[in-house]
Amino acid sequence: QVQLVESGGGLVQPGGSLRLSCVASGSILSLNGMGWYRQAPGNQRELVAIITNGGRTNYADFVRGRFTISRDKAKNTVYLQMNSLKPEDTAVYYCNAEGLDTSITYGVYWGQGTQVTVSS
Repeated sequence: QVQLVESGGGLVQPGGSLRLSCVASGSILSLNGMGWYRQAPGNQRELVAIITNGGRTNYADFVRGRFTISRDKAKNTVYLQMNSLKPEDTAVYYCNAEGLDTSITYGVYWGQGTQVTVSS
């Protein structure tokens, strides 16, 4: 079993910043891509940013230039630095990872989500 645990969400004013963290643990053999998705009430879950095992990144247009994804492979941790936050960034943010567990089974894993609220 592979578990993902997010932290760092909270309430912030428009224009503010937050940093999300996600730690993967459990029966990890190797992780490939890691990323962040978000889901606002009434909306579908959408991709925010992803980072490959080689460090290549990709961002949704609505966060490009404001958010930065990074990764510490040694710690199986992915981060999302969110700057210039807007009320429309309010959502539950979910961590995602793909990889092999120790039984050589490929899986897609999700965290439980962390709430980000941008409001004055």
